[in-house]
Amino acid sequence: MQRVLFRPSKQSLVEYIEIEEPTHGRHFLCVSVAKNKLVQLCIVRCQISQTALKSGSKGSHTERSSIQECYRKAEVWSLQDLTLVDGRDADVDDPCFLLHFDKVRTVTAVSCSAKYSFVRALFALSEQHCQKPLNLRNFDWAYITPTSFYSNRGDCVVLTQICFYAFNLVCLSMCPVPLDA
Repeated sequence: MQRVLFRPSKQSLVEYIEIEEPTHGRHFLCVSVAKNKLVQLCIVRCQISQTALKSGSKGSHTERSSIQECYRKAEVWSLQDLTLVDGRDADVDDPCFLLHFDKVRTVTAVSCSAKYSFVRALFALSEQHCQKPLNLRNFDWAYITPTSFYSNRGDCVVLTQICFYAFNLVCLSMCPVPLDA
């Protein structure tokens, strides 16, 4: 998708999730950043094309579908125009969420973890490129913002190892040593 759809228009695909749509084909909700730092959200539709290309050697009769024909941007918005992301209910494992632009767009991710992954990316991009916090409602903040435990994983591992070694030394010091040998 990056090579076929975003790179030719000088954009970098940052995050994408597969979403469920009523129309035929696979659909993705994507967020990309342009060279001018403009952040865009878009719905990309992937419809398997019926045309096939010959591939392989001259004697080969292998055919493959054309990926270039597959991806099309169906809807495009700017992150600046996003006024609210509503998770609907933070206490329920619901993959559906609402994007509030000038109109409200309902999005159903394939999983709740995909929904949170996408919202984390939007949250970070909003702070980085828009210099404003993203307005979120009905999300579990523990899964959105990084905590000290998650951001300093290396320090926690080192501390755990030190505690493990200290515990082993205490246990070994309490073991009786035979004096007969």
